[in-house]
Amino acid sequence: MLNVLRLLLIAATSIVGFYFAPFISKAPSAPFWGVIFGFGAGFLIVLAEILLERYSAQTLVAATMGLIAGLIGGNLFAYALSQMVEAPEYLYALIVLICGYIGTMLGAAKLRDIPLLSSVAARPAGGAGPNVLDTSVIIDGRVADVIESGFLPGTVIIPRFVLKEIQLIADSSNPLRRNRGRRALEILNKIQKSALARVEIFEKDYADVNTVDEKLLRLSKELDANLVTNDYNLNQVAELQGVKILNLNDLANALKAVVLPGEMLAVQVVKEGKEPAQGVAYLDDGTMVVVENGRGYIGESLEVLVTSVLQTAAGRMIFGKIPGAEDYVSGG
Repeated sequence: MLNVLRLLLIAATSIVGFYFAPFISKAPSAPFWGVIFGFGAGFLIVLAEILLERYSAQTLVAATMGLIAGLIGGNLFAYALSQMVEAPEYLYALIVLICGYIGTMLGAAKLRDIPLLSSVAARPAGGAGPNVLDTSVIIDGRVADVIESGFLPGTVIIPRFVLKEIQLIADSSNPLRRNRGRRALEILNKIQKSALARVEIFEKDYADVNTVDEKLLRLSKELDANLVTNDYNLNQVAELQGVKILNLNDLANALKAVVLPGEMLAVQVVKEGKEPAQGVAYLDDGTMVVVENGRGYIGESLEVLVTSVLQTAAGRMIFGKIPGAEDYVSGG
């Protein structure tokens, strides 16, 4: 349906050009050129609409700068040519259009790498900067749901060197690594199809940098971007270098329900604990609940009194006991 509307718009601008051209020029060929210019105007409108959907402000600003430079250069070249030889008017117009096209393509490909332009254009007025995804967070997969929920505003930047690393993992001879790589490619496909994601593939690489982590840090600095990761070591290095970090593990921990000592929890004991007589249960968010004297209740649902909560680097653990069963020990 959308493509049909686009075709109708181009047809309408062509018809308008056909009927209005004779009012501008009395030349016999005026209607023909009116259709050409009308078609071109409609095509440019549709092209601009598609570009606004697919590309970030950074790329559009760079392309606009290239277009302006190309049009200026094309006009200067056409003027110089007109002083040397006589040629039809449309030839000069064609030269200007070609130079404008070349300028647009070069601007989009090259000017976007300028750090100042990247920093200003990629960050919307509301303050939500671009978000650079690293390999670990793409393989993890939860970032797709975070984007879909609207909690990760701004442009989502996927560096080309990260894509290459994921491709290498997907082509690995190790079945586990290969499955992780293929899952990461599926996650990327899901992100690109999301209506809430404005995805940009960042082509620039850093030949003088050896590791992907170092490239991610430099890219995040250049774009003044948030680095989205699950990698603990990368998180620590980024903080030391002043790079803004969005760690999905921290987000997941922050969203877990608050549990205080003295509260009652409804759980199901699923396995033995490390200590004698301990049982282990899990909350819906994955939090481990260690149940004192719960070994004899494996497979049963029961209420547990929370005795303490321990926060560790790996997550949160809850310790509890079964009211009235303090003296019960399974297995004699």
